[in-house]
Amino acid sequence: MQVSSLNEVKIYSLSAGRSLPEWLSDRKKRALQKKDVDIRRRIELIQDFEMPTVSTKIKVSRDGQYIMAVGTYKPRIRCFDTYQLSQKFERCLDSEVVTFEILSDDYSKIVFLQCGRFVEFHSQHGHYYRTRIPKFGRDFSYHYPSCDLYFVGASSEVYRLNLEQGRFLNSLQTDASESNVCDINPVHFLFAMGTAEGKVECWDPRTRSRVGLLDCALSSVTADTEIDGLPSISALKFDGALNMAVGTSTGQVLLYDLRSSNPLILKDHHYGLPIKSIQFQHQLDLIISADSRIIKMWNKDTGKIFTSMEPEYDINDVCLYPNSGMLMTANEAPKMNIYYIPVLGPAPKWCSFLDNLTEELEENPESTVYDDYKFVTRNDLENLGLAHLIGSSLLRAYMHGFFMDIRLYHKAKMMANPFAYEEYRREKIRQKIEETRAQRVQLKKLPKVNKELALKLIEEEEEEQQVTRKRKQKNLPSLLKDDRFKVMFENPDFQVDEQSEEFRLLNPLVSKISEKRKRKLKILEELEAREQEEEEEPEGKASDAESSESSDDEKGWVEEVRKQRRLLRQEEKVKRQERFKEDQQTLLKPQFFEIKEGEEFRSFKDSAKKQKLMKKTLGDRLKLEEKLGTLDVSDTTVGSKQATFKLKKSEQQKKQQEAEKRHRQERKALRRSASHLKSKRGRGRLFH
Repeated sequence: MQVSSLNEVKIYSLSAGRSLPEWLSDRKKRALQKKDVDIRRRIELIQDFEMPTVSTKIKVSRDGQYIMAVGTYKPRIRCFDTYQLSQKFERCLDSEVVTFEILSDDYSKIVFLQCGRFVEFHSQHGHYYRTRIPKFGRDFSYHYPSCDLYFVGASSEVYRLNLEQGRFLNSLQTDASESNVCDINPVHFLFAMGTAEGKVECWDPRTRSRVGLLDCALSSVTADTEIDGLPSISALKFDGALNMAVGTSTGQVLLYDLRSSNPLILKDHHYGLPIKSIQFQHQLDLIISADSRIIKMWNKDTGKIFTSMEPEYDINDVCLYPNSGMLMTANEAPKMNIYYIPVLGPAPKWCSFLDNLTEELEENPESTVYDDYKFVTRNDLENLGLAHLIGSSLLRAYMHGFFMDIRLYHKAKMMANPFAYEEYRREKIRQKIEETRAQRVQLKKLPKVNKELALKLIEEEEEEQQVTRKRKQKNLPSLLKDDRFKVMFENPDFQVDEQSEEFRLLNPLVSKISEKRKRKLKILEELEAREQEEEEEPEGKASDAESSESSDDEKGWVEEVRKQRRLLRQEEKVKRQERFKEDQQTLLKPQFFEIKEGEEFRSFKDSAKKQKLMKKTLGDRLKLEEKLGTLDVSDTTVGSKQATFKLKKSEQQKKQQEAEKRHRQERKALRRSASHLKSKRGRGRLFH
């Protein structure tokens, strides 16, 4: 169990530590617990409280006995029984769940909103019914008095499904283009929905009319906040009859009183991430807001931070167990986190042993490293001039350095470097000046290579931007900013040769294409002006004009291409004449060749033979070498060909071989004469 403390509020992480695989036997689990201290100290509050890959939503039933979570992969729901501290059932679904709602006090009635516009109903035994809504849904709420389900999503309409009659009712038509979240007040059943435009619309279900509109986007933007676009509503939660908390996509939480259009308090998470969940804690008047990175608890009257938690993985949903200090999160990880904060309230009755456990831990506190100490190495102490303190009570040795009081560290640093603040101030001023320089109007710098092409691309981009602004389309990426074409404007090898034959033949076509584009734009502007003036023209006139213009363009282009071809022929003719004159002026001079040592000059016929051989095909050359005996080609057992060849020997090698041959013959003759003399001597001794 991991313990953390912030603002003197202790948070116990009950899901910290490694989890043992299911396929391990009990004997191996006991052996691991004996060996590993972390496994022995971990607390598995609910058995197998996890998902295969990711958990997206988590909720608690109204009776507090069942905890339900949805996740992937495959899409599924898991129900955990708190009285048994284990999983009760698991059901796999056809598509991923966007959100779900528990309609009954226990798990007997559940509604799922799925990705593929499906709404699925489950009863106690399992799947009960499935229907579909017209547009993709993002959230829904249940209106208990009328048994209506209100669905919001990628549409301006709010779809109503009556569960008593089993049919869709007339939808609510809103002013929003899309809606992200919705909620129903538990006291007077006012229906509120958060839109993509950063507004909250409030509707009365009895009269099916809008009774209020809040512009939260303008209220969330202050002088200190930096935003890229218009904030949309990402979270919404009612508290009692009059209070409502709204979370934005830029990381702000606004608390409203329904009687006022101005927020009572504005809290910024300072991460720029959309708010995922908002919960109210009534015992201490706290608001628990969470984005994907951090969970913050703060006072709803003053906005002062109570405590915060930063899990290891991104957060998808937060669930506060009612009337207790337990908090559960769904994460981008298989394991779902469980936190226990004793200050918020007691432990639930099904895990009351947590109170005794935390009391024992507080009575026997472990040694911890506090924030008011600074870790320094021996080199840091020498730079600060505090090396003489090593061994004293002011320094505590730890690993490769020491811990010292943070106040002593700051004093020593000020004495060692008194001008540190001045340097910091100068650096900040320099950064501010660079920021103002970046905001100035910068001139367009053309590249060194292909300047004309770059200028043409810039002009075309400006024209396209004007057209896309009018039509509200997305801008296409620029060729000049693309790294794939960066070399084309840096390397001189890619310079466009305007004097080449290809460029000169294509240049008329390129120029005509740009002219056609300009003419088309003029024609479109004229048509728009005619529509505004509502002047009718006889049919067929515009098409005739266009056809005549297109035919004129084609004639002009053909003439230009012919002209360029004539010029190219004339230039080639002039070049041929110049080459002929140069050939006549040049005189043939005799060339001398030097023969290397050891080689004999035979004739030029050998070189001619070699040239003839090189002109022949490989098959002919192989046949010729087979006749000469330098090459032997045979078939192998596998079915392939085997070639054996002999290298040609040079004159020096031949002479050397002849000398070696003569030397061997001489040695053989000497041996024969010596053996003949020995045999004669042996015979003479026998006769004596």
